[in-house]
Amino acid sequence: MREPIRKTTQMEKPEYDLVRFSQNHSAPLHQSVKWFKPDIDKKVLKQLMRRRDLPALRDTVCLYVLMGISLAIALWFSPTLPSIPFWLIYGVLYASAADSRWHEMGHQTAFKTPWLNHFVYHLACFMIMRNPVTWKHSHARHHTETLMIGRDPEIALMRPPAALKIALNFFGIPDIIDAFKRMSVHAMGKICRDEALYIPETQWKKAILISRIWLAIYAVVVLFSILSASVIPLLIVGGPRLYGSWHFNLTGLIQHGGMKDDVNDHRLNTRTVKMNLFSRFIYLNMNYHLEHHLFPAVPYYNLPALHEELKDQLPPALPSIWTAYRQMLPILWRQLRGEECFYTPQVKS
Repeated sequence: MREPIRKTTQMEKPEYDLVRFSQNHSAPLHQSVKWFKPDIDKKVLKQLMRRRDLPALRDTVCLYVLMGISLAIALWFSPTLPSIPFWLIYGVLYASAADSRWHEMGHQTAFKTPWLNHFVYHLACFMIMRNPVTWKHSHARHHTETLMIGRDPEIALMRPPAALKIALNFFGIPDIIDAFKRMSVHAMGKICRDEALYIPETQWKKAILISRIWLAIYAVVVLFSILSASVIPLLIVGGPRLYGSWHFNLTGLIQHGGMKDDVNDHRLNTRTVKMNLFSRFIYLNMNYHLEHHLFPAVPYYNLPALHEELKDQLPPALPSIWTAYRQMLPILWRQLRGEECFYTPQVKS
């Protein structure tokens, strides 16, 4: 593999803010860019894009059964120390698994039956505290303009990286603050300025209504916690977004971290990483992230097969999460020092 590109000159900080970027550019810069697409037999691709209810139903039922079991055991042992491991398991199943369920159901590829995608999507959005209207359009932009500076609203690792924010997000703190700020703005009947750039105006009222409902639910949970003089209601609803976020941050950062921005080739800005069975279940196979970006209409349960079809045309998949961090962290460290630096895999032209 090639060495990361290194420049000794000081980094000029990119303008990631969507509002300021839009003010300085009269028209979108990247929407007409043609992305690299690998060769694949159309019949094979059609088969891989086939949606089925059974795999998604199996994984969804399994998730919520495991959540119920871990919660029941945690409640049984509370407030003693033996309850802590079961609260931690419940938290990861609640928050980190909700992140991948929000993502996959948002693509509407998991279930063949549309209302099942819709139902699990809204439930997962509530659990992960992401407005289903806002994030539907945010994620569509992320796919059409992946890592395009000033256009992609979902760049998690900017240059230079915000180290403190990244660390705190393993506990969900910056994300939950931002979520409640946005809910509060919506509750007042407004849309945030950056959201107005990618959410159609016809959808604003829906986003506002959902935020008002969510705030009412959280208010009831807090009130119930106060009246019962117990933190348990908060540990069940809302709280897992803090203590169960570490896994989706651990896996999510390696999707694009340290890779090249402003390129029209997902091989240069997205990684595929092999993971253990537990992480793949929590993550819904999104470790095959390069394949997902190349063909987002392929359901998560078909991504391993898609990987096998495409692997000769793509950079080698990294063998583990640890290997991905070994590749990424030196890049981020150099960026923190102000250097222009990113990882460039070797690709076939």
